[in-house]
Amino acid sequence: MVSLGSHKDSRHSHVLMPVLLSACAIPISMFFWIVNVVYSILWPDTINSTEEHSVISPWRWLAAVVIPLIFLFWGIRKKSLDISGGILGFFMGFILTLSSFAHLMALVTFFVTASKMTKFRSARKKKMEADFKEGGQRNWIQVLCNGGMATQLALLYLLDIGSGERPIDFDKEYRSSWLSIGIIGAFACCNGDTWASELGTVIGMSDPFLITTRKKVPRGTNGGVSWIGLVCSVVGGLVVGLFYYIMILNTVDTAILQLAAPQWPIIIVAAFGGLFGSILDSVLGATLQYSGVDEKGIIVERPGKGVKHICGKQILDNHSVNLLSTIGIALILPRIANTFWP
Repeated sequence: MVSLGSHKDSRHSHVLMPVLLSACAIPISMFFWIVNVVYSILWPDTINSTEEHSVISPWRWLAAVVIPLIFLFWGIRKKSLDISGGILGFFMGFILTLSSFAHLMALVTFFVTASKMTKFRSARKKKMEADFKEGGQRNWIQVLCNGGMATQLALLYLLDIGSGERPIDFDKEYRSSWLSIGIIGAFACCNGDTWASELGTVIGMSDPFLITTRKKVPRGTNGGVSWIGLVCSVVGGLVVGLFYYIMILNTVDTAILQLAAPQWPIIIVAAFGGLFGSILDSVLGATLQYSGVDEKGIIVERPGKGVKHICGKQILDNHSVNLLSTIGIALILPRIANTFWP
């Protein structure tokens, strides 16, 4: 009887926690809105004096709390995030939602699709990876390295542009377009690399080749690429751009869209971000990240007894490579987009 009661208490606590957190969402969002209103009254914006730019609506504050909470619970339940990763992911989602729903859509697209790709044929990946985690659980370090650059750009967007959705138009909205393309690039880079590594290692028929030497290497080697993996990276980035494009069409006023530059290049730019991000990640992995194979045939990232060196130096780990890749693509892609945007 004691055991049964403890199971019931545990089950009720799991149900009660989301209810309590959800109940807190409305007063928390209202508190942020009140603080925002008071700040706008005491220190009015002399450049953008309209209420639309100086005061964030209570609905957006509410959305910035509720939507990340939903994905926090979903990620933990699906074992895509651990507790630390879920908490940091919540704050990232909060900032991205405040800046623009389109920015949030880029994050959600990456999070959902990358989680699905990580779990694809997981039994086969478990045999190849020494640090394999069931469900691909991401901790706070992985969340930070994947979404940190985009969140920083979203903060700059809030400080410089304000809150709200704007079309990509380098002639009329240069700063907001630059920051938004940077955010798209960061998530397209992460998604493209995830799709390439998670799909390319289990659906390709032949072993990958090292991107720096084109020498055949075992699957799972850092810096190893395949043609199917590169195609997957393009599709991974394209998916981020596609959903961002759809969100822009449904959140920006039609009259503004008619006067702005075409928005369809968002999809193409994001596809390039996925491809270039995967290539940059592979180059860094092949040169600055250690790869070896142990006696069981499992790829490891540290030298040791019985480990045969494949490529790379032990300078960076996988988290550092991911972070540097997102920073590089987020800084380069806006310049490329500005050059070729119609």
